[in-house]
Amino acid sequence: MPLDMALVVPLRGPAGIFGPSAELCAELAAEEVNRAGGVLGRELRLVPVDGGAPPQAVATEVAALVASGAVQGVTGWHISTVRQAVAPRIAGRVPYVYTALYEGGECAEGVFLTSETPDVQLFPAMSLLGAERSARRWYIVGNDYVWPRRTALAARHYAAAAGMCIAGESYVPLGTHDYAAVLRRIEHSGADAVLMLLVGTDAVRFNRAFARSGLTARCLRLSTLMDENMLLASGAEATQDLFSTAGFFASMVTPENLDFHGRYAARFGTEAPPLGSLGESCYEGVLLLAALIERAGTIDPRAIGAYAESVSYVGPRGLLRLRQRHVSQRIYLAQARGVEFDVLTQLP
Repeated sequence: MPLDMALVVPLRGPAGIFGPSAELCAELAAEEVNRAGGVLGRELRLVPVDGGAPPQAVATEVAALVASGAVQGVTGWHISTVRQAVAPRIAGRVPYVYTALYEGGECAEGVFLTSETPDVQLFPAMSLLGAERSARRWYIVGNDYVWPRRTALAARHYAAAAGMCIAGESYVPLGTHDYAAVLRRIEHSGADAVLMLLVGTDAVRFNRAFARSGLTARCLRLSTLMDENMLLASGAEATQDLFSTAGFFASMVTPENLDFHGRYAARFGTEAPPLGSLGESCYEGVLLLAALIERAGTIDPRAIGAYAESVSYVGPRGLLRLRQRHVSQRIYLAQARGVEFDVLTQLP
């Protein structure tokens, strides 16, 4: 009897730009798990759910799949408002591995998290850019929902502790096209650095408008959500002095990553969507979900939670373990070089 998992990834909206790579990475992981014997001897199958739909609609679909027994677990990359809608509807019923970087603080029963939080991702990057690039006055640009708002709150605390200044903040709806007013406020603020908390094509449009405005001559940009698909869509002329921080970059030269690239290309061909941190996170999510169930010997979230701290698995990011239901991993700072990332350093 197969073990079915809901794969919740965005297929529309601003985040839809990396939905295809997320689907393929998850599919590759499921195929590899099955070749190794499956999960508890059962075939692992993915049931796609469009995480780009309105949050309550996503939650209703996922909850219905769980209630009917159609799925025995949930994973995928989707924005925090979707997670906040889904988690309470399925808490304690099936394991839920959330793979998106997020604002921190998730504590619903049965939720496990594979990606970055501001304490290990944003603060070290801001500190390093402050020291190495004299980035002291930061302007925050984000979409208007919980992840950018909560991350900005953390950034304000970090800036104050490091002797930096938050020169201004602007929040725009998901799907924003016109950034003229935001760019004027950045210019008038005297900022020398911009913290970008924008999703998918919103960040792409901002990058292009930022470059056209001429602000690249005086402001660097730092994003905690900027993958290779977004970088490619922005174009080389729009990525000058753009930095990103994440636990994975496609350009990382490690045995695990090189092997992952080879398997991805062999399975999907050289014309497949580019690998990036956001799509790759879904590969991690499938591996972690399989490892959690295998270690507990059951799909019961309470039993899984009891064994979670002893779970480990090896993926493109290397050997990873759980700590307080979050994956503990290395975080890197990279700089855009045209439409590719150059990994500069591992952050402390």
